[in-house]
Amino acid sequence: MQKETQETLCSKVEESYHIIGKKWMGLIIHCLMEEPKRFGEIHAFIPDLSKRVLNERMKELEECGVVLRNVITERPVRTEYSLTKKGAELGKALKAVEAWADKWL
Repeated sequence: MQKETQETLCSKVEESYHIIGKKWMGLIIHCLMEEPKRFGEIHAFIPDLSKRVLNERMKELEECGVVLRNVITERPVRTEYSLTKKGAELGKALKAVEAWADKWL
């Protein structure tokens, strides 16, 4: 493998670990894999996660294109979070890691 290709690959892998390596990120993505959820539903799924940190993580996931924030204007107005295509693919990769951890750890 050429050095430039190795550096590009290493950079991409490092960036992906930066996203999923933060505390709670994997659980948040896991929570959103089935269907869109409201902030309170995500918080109820991960009760040890403070609302402040959940808010920070949701913004980070939205900024990196993993989560989509959707404001639904019909009454009552609500906000739902869902995985983007990028986020759904990441979720599948995390499922594989989950299966590996279940088997080996």
